[in-house]
Amino acid sequence: MARGFKIPESVLVVIHTPALEVLLIQRADADDFWQSVTGSKDHPDEPLALTAAREVAEETGIDCAKGSALAQSLRDWGLQNVYEIYPRWRSRYAPGVTHNTEHLFGLCVPERLTPTLDPREHTAWRWLPYHEAADACFSPSNAEAILLLPKFAQ
Repeated sequence: MARGFKIPESVLVVIHTPALEVLLIQRADADDFWQSVTGSKDHPDEPLALTAAREVAEETGIDCAKGSALAQSLRDWGLQNVYEIYPRWRSRYAPGVTHNTEHLFGLCVPERLTPTLDPREHTAWRWLPYHEAADACFSPSNAEAILLLPKFAQ
């Protein structure tokens, strides 16, 4: 990949409580778009778990990196989605890149936490029961991941 283009391999992290309440964040560049934490690898060799922990910290301020109190709560679900990149965001990728591979993770937090958002990326947050969270997501793959939560929640 040429420097400056996003890598078309990403993570989606469903942050949830043991009661299956899900944290959704609202995109700053599209206020009707509610989502879980998502983000691309920084470099092709970046381990997916590192990408997931980095994106959670960047987008919510929640620390689940190796050595943190929540590190063992970040789980790779071993699932991936391949989807077409929305045309409005394709310019972020190298010319000709139209699809992204997204790897699914879950992060169980002990209770509803108050995230710290970067206002350049996200402008609001809310906790919802998982069915309501799935209904609120703009992305079908995000909604499907949230609906899998009972299967993967510890």
